[in-house]
Amino acid sequence: MSAPPIEARFRVDWPGFSLDVDLTLPGRGVTVLFGASGSGKTTLLRCLAGLERAPQGRLVVEGEVWQDVRTWRPVHRRPIGYVFQEASLFDHLSVMGNLRYGLRRLDRLLRGASSRRLAQAVALLGIEHLLERRPTHLSGGERQRVGIARALALGPRVLLMDEPLAALDQRRRQEILPYLERLRDELDIPVVYVTHAPDEVARLADQLVVLEAGRVQACGSLQSLLVHPDQPLRLGEEAGAVLEATIGEIDPRWHLARVDFDGAHLWTRDPGLAPGRRVRVRVLARDVSLADQPGVGSIQNVLAGEVESVGDDDHPALAMVRVRVGGAVLLARLTRRAVDQLGVLPGRRLWVQVKSVALLEGGLKAAGGM
Repeated sequence: MSAPPIEARFRVDWPGFSLDVDLTLPGRGVTVLFGASGSGKTTLLRCLAGLERAPQGRLVVEGEVWQDVRTWRPVHRRPIGYVFQEASLFDHLSVMGNLRYGLRRLDRLLRGASSRRLAQAVALLGIEHLLERRPTHLSGGERQRVGIARALALGPRVLLMDEPLAALDQRRRQEILPYLERLRDELDIPVVYVTHAPDEVARLADQLVVLEAGRVQACGSLQSLLVHPDQPLRLGEEAGAVLEATIGEIDPRWHLARVDFDGAHLWTRDPGLAPGRRVRVRVLARDVSLADQPGVGSIQNVLAGEVESVGDDDHPALAMVRVRVGGAVLLARLTRRAVDQLGVLPGRRLWVQVKSVALLEGGLKAAGGM
């Protein structure tokens, strides 16, 4: 049985900025709030938490009204976990001390249930070996994992995450992303995640909400919005498709893996995952070209496709082509001249050449020319 959705309607008016949204969000999985700085992502998150009061707002979680014109549930009575950009830990306490801080009252109310949840959160975030350390001896990524575990130990019905990787360098971001993927796959509660980083969107999002100037520009599944012909995302070099796929075969001689998606497949480097494992595959538009006959060069991923649409790109010399391969849609960035020379029109059948494939799973990213 699917979880009841979250109903969220808020309007906030400030000098020079207003937030006006009316959303229905899934009751499970990761919803990413995406947009440029100042688009209203954090304000919306604060409204969900009750940190920002929208007088005419409405919030319903699991069928319970947390806020409407007659009801206001204050933040301390909203069963949420909130993860900020930086984990605020007490330096004089160990990691375990930080995790247990504030849980004593909850233990009395729940008769020890929070201790069981704490143990589960520690295992989920992989921080068992850190419990006796002080925060001053943790890396930035380790501190964030502790902060997330602390939020989960409270037994939230909604987990809110406000750019939790923004303060980390690239190496630390890559270390923590697999744990966030685990949260996405294993938690039974909804996660609302704020970011403006396209790679985090690709790896974590199930549902995507695009905000601009306090308004919702698009809302839907990740896969559909990334390749939508009129989608308002401006991802530049990061534009592309994300596919749900399965490891279908391993070629040990050439250290390659075949990933199968709806009606087609791609080859990429062997990431060390067993056949049958579900994965996400990212194919950037800049790595896709079209041809009227199969090539004989070094590109190994050559698939039959049919053009669905030809749209504008960020520069007038370029076009963004949607092409259907099997049951999925890929994007190809071509020059307008190439579109004209190839006769790229809706309904035209062409060969889709994929130069590079990124496999997003468990911190392993296999990418290479095929």
